Amino acid sequence: MMPVTCPVCQDRLKINRLKCGSCDTVIEGDFSLSGLSKLNTEQLKFAEIFLKARGSIKDVEKELDISYPTVCKRLDEVITALGYTSVPLLSKKEILEGIEAGKFTAKEGAEMLKRV
Repeated sequence: MMPVTCPVCQDRLKINRLKCGSCDTVIEGDFSLSGLSKLNTEQLKFAEIFLKARGSIKDVEKELDISYPTVCKRLDEVITALGYTSVPLLSKKEILEGIEAGKFTAKEGAEMLKRV
């Protein structure tokens, strides 16, 4: 994985040189990074799994063997790292109904309610 922060001062690195691995052609200039380059290794891996699961939180839960609130927390972290504001995934009513239906524990529901 390509480093995105300076190992000395922790500031964001810029790309200014590209090289062809086949013919050794070099292109120099100021090149933009994609928004995904803002993610750390753990966040990028989570985003890949989330996309592979087509956004299904249940599938992400299963693949990573983590709880619903943990999936939501990691998703919020990715959204924030990309520079966006996270919006609650469920309303208070939906969370309470989920607890009642046994979709998640009271503790998990309490964690979700803290973010609503």
